[in-house]
Amino acid sequence: MSPLTETIFFVFGLVALGYVSGWTGLLKTSIGDALTAFAVAIAVPMLLFRTLIEADFEGAAPLSLWASYFIAVAFAWACGQFITQKVFGRDGRAGVVGGVSAAFSNLVLLGLPLVQGVFGRPGLEVLSLIVAVHLPTMMATSIALFEWANRGSSESAGILAAILDFLKKLISNPLIVGILAALIWRLTGFEMPSLGMRFVDALANAAGPLALFAMGLSLRRMGISGNVTAGLALSAVKLFVMPVVALGAVLVIGLPPLAAMVVVTAAALPAGVNPYLIATRFGTGQALASNVMTISTLVAAASSFLWLAVAQRLFG
Repeated sequence: MSPLTETIFFVFGLVALGYVSGWTGLLKTSIGDALTAFAVAIAVPMLLFRTLIEADFEGAAPLSLWASYFIAVAFAWACGQFITQKVFGRDGRAGVVGGVSAAFSNLVLLGLPLVQGVFGRPGLEVLSLIVAVHLPTMMATSIALFEWANRGSSESAGILAAILDFLKKLISNPLIVGILAALIWRLTGFEMPSLGMRFVDALANAAGPLALFAMGLSLRRMGISGNVTAGLALSAVKLFVMPVVALGAVLVIGLPPLAAMVVVTAAALPAGVNPYLIATRFGTGQALASNVMTISTLVAAASSFLWLAVAQRLFG
C-alpha cells in the first residue's frame, strides 16, 4: 500500500470509526459535540500555535497563496449560490447558505490532519497560512451577503446587529486566539520553555485523531434530510469544481510545488460544519448545509485520493 493510500485510509478510517461508534450506540452522538468543542477550543489551537511558532516562513509568498485559494473559493461560492437560487428556486438568504456550503472547506478538523499526514510539517505550515485568514474571510463575506439579501426588509436591522455579535465571537474564537498568540510569541523572539513545550506537544499531538473521530460522531448526528438533490449538486461543486479552479489558479499564478499541492488539497476537502452554524444563526438553509457536509464528506474519501494523486503527479 502506498503512503498516500495508507494516509487516506487512516484519516477517513478515523472518521468512519467515529461514525460507527455513534451508529452502533457505543457512544452517544452528543459526545461528538463535546469532543469537537475540546478539539476546536484546546487541541487544534495548540497545534496551530506550535506550527506557527516553529515555522520557517522565509521566502513564503502568502499573497500568492491566498489569491490562488480564494479564487477557487469565490468561483465555487458563486456557483453554489447560483445553483441554489436559479436551479432550485430558493430565496437569496438560502442562496448565501448554498454558496458558503459549496466553498467552505473543512480545513481544521479534516484538513490539518490530512495535510500533515501527506505533506508533513512543511505542508502543515502552508495550510496554517490559509487557516489564519480563512474563517474571518468566510464569516465576513457571509454576513455581508446576508445583509445584501435582506436589504430593505424588516430583518435588516437584525442582521446588522448580528455583525457585531459575529465580530465579538471571531475575536474570542480559540482558533484565532491560537494564531494570534503564536504571532505575538514569534515577535517576542523568546524560546518556548521545555515544560511549556511538553504541554503544547501533548495537546497538539492529540488534535488530529481527536478531531477526526469527533467529526465522524457529528456526521452521525447531522445526517441527511430534506432536498437531497440540492445537497448532491452543491457537493459536486465543492469536491470537483472548486479543486479544478484551484488547480488552474496555482498554475497561472505559479506557486511553488508544495504550496500548489496544499492549495489543491485544501480546495478538494469536503464542506465543514461552519456553513451549518451560519445557516442556524440566520434561520435558513440548515438542512441544505447539513446535507452538503454529510454527502461531501462521504464522497471525499474517494475524491480526496483523486485530487491528491493529480496534485502529486503535476507538482510532486
